[in-house]
Amino acid sequence: MIALSLNNVSLVLGARPIFRGLTWEIQHDQRVGLIGPNGAGKSSLLKLIVGEHAPEPGGQVVRARGVTVGYLAQEPELDPEQTGLAAALAGNPRVAELEAELARLEHKLGDPAVYGDEKALTRTLAQQAAALEEYEALGGEHYHKRVRAMLMGLGLSEADSGRPTGALSGGQKKLIGLARLLLAAPSVLLLDEPDNHLDLPGKAYLETLINDYPGAVVVISHDRYLLDAVVTHITEIEDGRLTTFTGDYTAFINDKEERLARQDQMFRVQQREITRIELMIKRYAIWAKVYDNEKFAKRAQSIQKRLDKLDRIEKPVLERKRMELALSGWRGSNKVLEVTGVVKRFGSAQPLRGVSVLLRHGERVGLIGANGAGKSVLLRTLIGQYAPDAGEVKLGPSVQLGYYAQEHETLDQAQSLLEAVRRAARISEEGAVAFLKRYLFSYQQATQRIGDLSGGERSRLQLALLVLSGANFLLLDEPTNNLDIASAEVLEEALSEFEGTVLVISHDRYFLDRTVNRIVELEDGRLTEYAGNYADYVGQKGRGA
Repeated sequence: MIALSLNNVSLVLGARPIFRGLTWEIQHDQRVGLIGPNGAGKSSLLKLIVGEHAPEPGGQVVRARGVTVGYLAQEPELDPEQTGLAAALAGNPRVAELEAELARLEHKLGDPAVYGDEKALTRTLAQQAAALEEYEALGGEHYHKRVRAMLMGLGLSEADSGRPTGALSGGQKKLIGLARLLLAAPSVLLLDEPDNHLDLPGKAYLETLINDYPGAVVVISHDRYLLDAVVTHITEIEDGRLTTFTGDYTAFINDKEERLARQDQMFRVQQREITRIELMIKRYAIWAKVYDNEKFAKRAQSIQKRLDKLDRIEKPVLERKRMELALSGWRGSNKVLEVTGVVKRFGSAQPLRGVSVLLRHGERVGLIGANGAGKSVLLRTLIGQYAPDAGEVKLGPSVQLGYYAQEHETLDQAQSLLEAVRRAARISEEGAVAFLKRYLFSYQQATQRIGDLSGGERSRLQLALLVLSGANFLLLDEPTNNLDIASAEVLEEALSEFEGTVLVISHDRYFLDRTVNRIVELEDGRLTEYAGNYADYVGQKGRGA
């Protein structure tokens, strides 16, 4: 059954066309991964469905009778005075209405005018029974407990749930927005990057929630592992068009490669045939002119008409433009980093309680752990931003650090991109512009303030500056958070060829599987090591290693 459909929908924002003539159907039981490069129009498409954008005349968004749609934006808007728990509980206001109604009916049943009147009593008891039935169907007295459990599962502590949302981080607000939307239980869920800021347990919990959801789900995500875990269909928006595929992300990519290869082969065959026909038309036209023969002219016209009616195969784009990332590095010391018994305290909190680890040249180490475990604290201690309260951090004598900050705090927001690049390397303005173009920045963007860039653009700029640093030991804090899938793949390829050592914090399981050869997990202030990538770590944890 079709839950909602888009018919010949076009969207123009300002003077910029986002997409034209899109047609799309979402079935009531589908879980759809909506993918495409940054700027392709994914978020705009969801906003159009919920009515935040209006389609151009002639286009329609049609919902089936009774279908409701819930939308989680990248940055949910919440009442800053409400606590996180209250904001989540408000996700299904009907529960609060029923609680008030049940309290009213209970009070009414204590009224002599009601319990002394058989008809009034019967009517009130029937109303109470109907309200109780609906209340129980929505979770009843367990509703508050369920909301708390959902917030905890997504990674929001009970203490943070009790704070006003105005005092919470963007990631914590996203968790509350996600919880309240799931509790509202619309027929169709539209989720715009719901996994951003979630740790690994939070992502696993989100996957369970999506898989168990009783309606349709459309999710925008750059997490390929999550897409493989939850979706039944992939819809790709590219060049203003939609392509839908049945299956998960990995199957879609394999199918797309085969489809493009077939299309390219068919295009080449057709082009050869078109060239042959065009030469035939030209030959008949010349003969008609030379011999003044109408028969040749008519034959040329007849063949031309057939050629004009030919259903031409579009030339496929086999290689999309991607950023060029080359992390050269160099050999340096064999013993790159030695951390021994490091302790770090912040008041009564002690995120690091005797951390020890050794990294050697060429290793790719993934640092994982729950949000708040102290992973970023450890990285900042390694770069000298924090001094350890006990223990020692030793870098090899021929080690040069390169640090990628999760919140882009190493970037000067007031600088232009050109100024940042020219400060990092002694090159001309022309050279800096050419360098930035390799990271998909236009000249106009190169002259902008860094503070005006999107999250994905700041991520690409940070990677560009890492290249200029010439570092041979990279400390990366969530480098794929704002990258689209194509850019994440470029980073994975660059790290595989990097002549140096990498320590990376990441909740991107697909990325960890493709890049690291050792996992260190930070839990209760200490590190536990596991050989192999993320899949190996999961296997070892499952065996109780």
